[in-house]
Amino acid sequence: MTARTPRLGAAAGSTVITGIGMLVTQDPDLGTLHDAALVLENGRVAWAGPSGAAPSADVAVDAAGRAVVPGFVDSHNHLVFAGNRSAEFAARMAGTPYATGGIRTTVAATRAAGDDELRTRLRTLVDQAHRQGSTTLEIKSGYGLSVPDEERSLRLAREVTPETTYLGAHVVAPGADPGEYVDLVCGPMLDACAPHAKWIDVFCERGAFDADATRAVLSAGVARGLAPRVHANQLGTGPGVQLAVEFGAASADHCTHLSDADVDALAASDTVATLLPGVEFSTRSPYPDARRLLDAGVTVAVATDCNPGSCFTSSIPFCVALAVREMRMTPAEALWAVTRGGAAALRRDDVGHLGVGSRADVVLLDAPDPVYLAYRPGVPLVAGVWKAGIPVT
Repeated sequence: MTARTPRLGAAAGSTVITGIGMLVTQDPDLGTLHDAALVLENGRVAWAGPSGAAPSADVAVDAAGRAVVPGFVDSHNHLVFAGNRSAEFAARMAGTPYATGGIRTTVAATRAAGDDELRTRLRTLVDQAHRQGSTTLEIKSGYGLSVPDEERSLRLAREVTPETTYLGAHVVAPGADPGEYVDLVCGPMLDACAPHAKWIDVFCERGAFDADATRAVLSAGVARGLAPRVHANQLGTGPGVQLAVEFGAASADHCTHLSDADVDALAASDTVATLLPGVEFSTRSPYPDARRLLDAGVTVAVATDCNPGSCFTSSIPFCVALAVREMRMTPAEALWAVTRGGAAALRRDDVGHLGVGSRADVVLLDAPDPVYLAYRPGVPLVAGVWKAGIPVT
């Protein structure tokens, strides 16, 4: 049988994938297996081992020597929005620097859109991400910036993922007084959004929110049971990373401009440094130095930051290639960063690896080795995807 993946919705109580040339489990007990097989059952990985010893299953798939890796964990996205900012992108490519003000363009379009329009766009983007191997997605609000629009953004996001993040503190809403807006984010907006959110985030950056505002928003969110994460140190040095560590945030995201003290703080903490190289590609900005972080012992994740302004890509394979080429990561480190690293940034231990008992999120690559993700950039190498044991491509 040639390698194939049943269509979405095909009946499959259990699936065995045999003939795997290289199975990268990201599980320390299993490691990397060659000429391997994997059994998926009831949404979980049920068995992994030599291909010749594989048990039977309801559906059999022959990988024909191709590589299998865990489903990608994309831990930073902004997928609920309307409109586009292609003109802004074109202006950047012509020399206009990136600034946070463009977010307000998306806010206007999102507020004007109906639920069905937003839901259709959201589901299209999620489907695109799935087909590129991303089986776990975090999705933020932040393009409503009013109580009803932030609430519906999170309500729609919760339809497609449990990893939803309240980002009312993206920028100050157009026409609002900064102090009054922080009070709104910490009060009525939080009250409306908390039931639909798992996380709270703040864009701690010049042109957005300073240290005092960030501390106020995170404190309010934590008091309501939301777990913190922080947009930190994207446009310059600042307090974002230190605040993320102070609050025990799951991740500090961007981490482009770091002092030695920032690196030391991350290394001594459980906060993951989530790097977003697609942003630097799309804004012609300096890339984060992943090598510096890794050598210091910091846990590093890589994610897409798919959004209409600073990075409109949902491709983890593209970000892997950028991480290797531009951020001095090895191919193995980059793959870890989009699997186990992304899971750590979401404080999940059931995804990002293929150990027995993990969620059966599996990517079949049209390549003999996952190094091809960086070795053949831009080539569609994802040949099959299973999410919780169900094929999605």
